[in-house]
Amino acid sequence: MLIVSAAKEYIFEDDRPFESCHASTLISLGGDEILAAWFGGTAEGKPDVDIWAAERSGAGWSEPRRIAASEEPLWNPVLFRDEDGLITLYYKTGHTIPGWRTMVTRSNDRGGSWTTPKELVEGDEGGRGPVKNKPIRLSSGVLAAPASIETKARWDAFVDLSSDNGASWTRTELVPLRRAEPAAPGEEAREAPPPGTVVNKGVIQPTLWESAPGQVHMLLRSTDDYMFRSDSADGGETWGEAYAIGLPNNNSGIDLARMDDGLLALAYNPVAGRRGARTPLVVRFSIDNGANWDAEFVLEDEPGEYSYPAIVASGDELHIAYTWKRERIAYWKLVVGK
Repeated sequence: MLIVSAAKEYIFEDDRPFESCHASTLISLGGDEILAAWFGGTAEGKPDVDIWAAERSGAGWSEPRRIAASEEPLWNPVLFRDEDGLITLYYKTGHTIPGWRTMVTRSNDRGGSWTTPKELVEGDEGGRGPVKNKPIRLSSGVLAAPASIETKARWDAFVDLSSDNGASWTRTELVPLRRAEPAAPGEEAREAPPPGTVVNKGVIQPTLWESAPGQVHMLLRSTDDYMFRSDSADGGETWGEAYAIGLPNNNSGIDLARMDDGLLALAYNPVAGRRGARTPLVVRFSIDNGANWDAEFVLEDEPGEYSYPAIVASGDELHIAYTWKRERIAYWKLVVGK
């Protein structure tokens, strides 16, 4: 594996119409055309935070434009484009993460106009559907959305499955985790738990891939220094106990894309710690379905926050977007060869 070419751009410059931005998502529209979205406003969680988007064409990036707004803060947009070109935008709305709701809107004109947003699952609180990373289409035709729940004390992940292209959803059970039992009041501190045991809140924000028909896998952000992984042998309907892998995680977002030849590309901060630095930001590659991660391409390594990557594959190309110091959204195009 080698990087044939690499090019970096900023989707917008300093003259942005918001103070802060974060949590980008993107899809390929074919050729060099890209649609990207993110949330922007005064600061994360503020009522003026809306969903913004821009399109890339041969002339470069368009000016950012607001595509979803509310009196509540908006969070974590996720774009998905189906085989017929229908684009779906999922995002969260709510004043607090434990109580946020998932909204959905769609576009038939490459993101030019959008339907009236509606709740993905009526009456839900806590978050159904994709929480940060893109859904994937399984070989069975089922749409699998990586989901998670965050409360003050506990984080858990699950998958939402749709057999009717997103019209309705069925959620799986929570991904099993081996959790350490906390010491009882007055009890002396217990011995250190075995490796792979969750001591802190848990895992969220899965990223999914399918290695063979019915064989579905996820990597997860965690509060316990390392990424976790879980595997499913039945098309994502049930999941094995999540286990720590050798890649560090700083309790920040990750994302993965599987290329046509099976090569996995993982974008993440290679830093451990519950509040570890969000630099550097890299892409690592695996040729053996995630058993080993070898070649590395560095996206950022200067001081600052470079976080929450989104990555998609299109032929021999990888398209990557991420937060650049909460001031811009950066974009890379990598062409991968053998």
